Amino acid sequence: MAKQNVAEQFVDILARAGVKRLYGVVGDSLNPVVDAIRRNPAIDWIHVRHEETAAFAAGAEAQVTGELAACAGSCGPGNLHLINGLYDAHRSMAPVLALASHIPSSEIGLGYFQATHPELLFQECSHYNEMISNPEQMPRLLQTAIQHAIGRGGVSVVSMPGDIASKPAPEKSVEHALVTARPTVRPGDDEIDKLCRMVDEAKRVTLFCGSGTAGAHAEVMEFAEKVKSPVGHALRGKEWIQYDNPYDVGMSGLLGYGAAYEATNECDLLVLLGTDFPYNAFLPDDVKIVQVDVRPEHLGRRSKLDLAVWGDVRETLRCLTPRVKPKSDRKFLDRMLKKHANALEGVVKAYTRKVDKHVPIHPEYVASVLDEMADEDAVFTVDTGMNNVWAARYLTPNGKRRVIGSFSHGSMANALPQAIGAQFTDLNRQVVAMSGDGGFSMLMGDFLTLVQHDLPVKVVLFNNSSLGMVELEMLVAGLPSYGTDNANTDYAAIARAAGAYGVRVEKPKQLQGALKDAFKHKGPALVDVVTDPNALSIPPKISADMVTGFALSASKIVLDGGVGRMLQMARSNLRNVPRP
Repeated sequence: MAKQNVAEQFVDILARAGVKRLYGVVGDSLNPVVDAIRRNPAIDWIHVRHEETAAFAAGAEAQVTGELAACAGSCGPGNLHLINGLYDAHRSMAPVLALASHIPSSEIGLGYFQATHPELLFQECSHYNEMISNPEQMPRLLQTAIQHAIGRGGVSVVSMPGDIASKPAPEKSVEHALVTARPTVRPGDDEIDKLCRMVDEAKRVTLFCGSGTAGAHAEVMEFAEKVKSPVGHALRGKEWIQYDNPYDVGMSGLLGYGAAYEATNECDLLVLLGTDFPYNAFLPDDVKIVQVDVRPEHLGRRSKLDLAVWGDVRETLRCLTPRVKPKSDRKFLDRMLKKHANALEGVVKAYTRKVDKHVPIHPEYVASVLDEMADEDAVFTVDTGMNNVWAARYLTPNGKRRVIGSFSHGSMANALPQAIGAQFTDLNRQVVAMSGDGGFSMLMGDFLTLVQHDLPVKVVLFNNSSLGMVELEMLVAGLPSYGTDNANTDYAAIARAAGAYGVRVEKPKQLQGALKDAFKHKGPALVDVVTDPNALSIPPKISADMVTGFALSASKIVLDGGVGRMLQMARSNLRNVPRP
């Protein structure tokens, strides 16, 4: 039997850790690893057109599955291209192992062709970042990297010179047990007792939820019912907490809507559950605040806390809810539910008149129709910019759908590459990339990746021939828009030329048929929808204080573009409010 080399050992360990594919672009120092993958049936090499796409795809796969995913780049510029997608994965707490292939070990530090220092470059976007400089370090170093990525939730980077990858693996290497799942974290009894006393003493409690409430929907609802609490959410908490929620008061933040801002600022006790919500201007400074988070470094970095609780949300609420005294007074909750419904009623009026006849097409209408026609378990990947607005306001969560975007890192061009990673997890699941023309064109080369691998991703392109969010930022800041125009491009024609299904939609009456045909198509498809670049207008009443922060509540900000089926949910929840 032929002796195993380091590259083969590396691939074997990844496969044992549950990695099913490695995204990247093959080349020079990476060749030994790719060749090892070619001969290993347990793992696939996914050839993409740009390494940034590889990192975004791996991050999306990890977010969909909750398991370790991997990407790779060749030496120098190859692995350097990974960095933006790795930043996004790291800030999204997606467990990703990145292989940064390196120049020949004998040439490190001597100004060799394509020389960089990956152990420095990736320091800020990883929990672990080390180089294999000797075959004897395998498999311990890779095992350590895997455990950092999974255990701490984020990125680990392993650098390996190509000549080291080709060397024989050490004999009698130990097969280490690998950590492939994270444990739950329960707070101590003292913290639970303190939190219980604070809840019991408060007359008005509000819960504000982030992505850390994933898997804790039932526990949050049970607790909200017991203490009669309104429940708001950040953007990353939407998919986990908004559905089947009779206490929903909407979303706070730059894209917010409803009564979430009022609920968080008019309570006695604000409980932040699994959120690292970055906009402290939206958080109160005159009420008691408790934060519950599984990552202790997040506690208190956005606002002054009266109590910091280290634990995951589900376990914390399982401990807390049986101990708190039930509240019977619903006045605060009912008032917030009424405010929420009234706020949504006012916003919806802006775009309910003949929106299905407006040309160019209102993007709100596109998002609304897409929400209605997409599968109940669809995965949506959402470009940064105005598509975040449409996703936040029109995609209806139901506990089965997923919504993935660059919500913490805020990168352009994320939707298409993230759709690639999401689709590879299940070729039969509907994956829809909500792309803007700016983001799509930035990494458009990887539309060819969809075609090459025959991935049935559906790209719905909101084509307003501009960088819409940037233009809006300029206008709010009192600046004339400049440098935000994109050429009017027929992306459907490009899709067809690439061998995919492509259709251009310029009139509202064409939209439903185009989406239906694209969704029925078995391979990749692109629906190029020409949308109105002037769909959002600046309200006449904007104060100087709102300029830098957009506003302190959604009823005051410039994004009054409708809220889809959320108004229906708010009206439904009002049935629980006693009538005078």
